[in-house]
Amino acid sequence: QVQLVESGGGLVQPGESLRLSCAASGIVFSIYAMGWYRQAPGKQRELVAAITRGGDTNYLGSVKGRFTIFRDNAKRTVYLQMNSLKPEDTAVYYCNAHGVLYDDDYWGQGIQVTVSS
Repeated sequence: QVQLVESGGGLVQPGESLRLSCAASGIVFSIYAMGWYRQAPGKQRELVAAITRGGDTNYLGSVKGRFTIFRDNAKRTVYLQMNSLKPEDTAVYYCNAHGVLYDDDYWGQGIQVTVSS
């Protein structure tokens, strides 16, 4: 059974930082591309950051320079370091694992991030 378990969310003030973690089980983690998506109320889910098996990354334009995605294959975990948080970053954040070989996708349950003064 595949599980992606997110942690690290919460309520912070503008300008502060958070680090999200997503621990994976039930998949060969190292061969999956990993991503963080978010969905704000009334909006569509959007890709925030992604990292390939080889470590290449890409980011949503509005988070470039503030967010960093990285992975630790030994720990089967992907992280999203979020700095200089803004109120518009408020959303539920979801971890995604995408398998290129079989085009399969797995999702975490989502974790709330709220940026508010």
